[in-house]
Amino acid sequence: MPSSKAIQELQADLLGAASDLRWAAKELLRVAERLSLAGNDADAQTVMRLTMNFCGNQERLEAYADEIKTGRLMRAGPAVSVGSS
Repeated sequence: MPSSKAIQELQADLLGAASDLRWAAKELLRVAERLSLAGNDADAQTVMRLTMNFCGNQERLEAYADEIKTGRLMRAGPAVSVGSS
């Protein structure tokens, strides 16, 4: 069973990533608005689809963090570094 500290770190990491996605989605909405105002509706729609994808992922990460908080989801193994060789 993972330590309490590991569980808290996992929850904090998930919430941090969710927060980053929320911020990115807000910035993308501003970009989409500027694209639309400039008459570039096709690109504005593409950016809006990306934004919706970010929002869905943000909500999913927040739900995982909530599951960890209530003890319904736990880390099964060690953390894996991404992009290291």
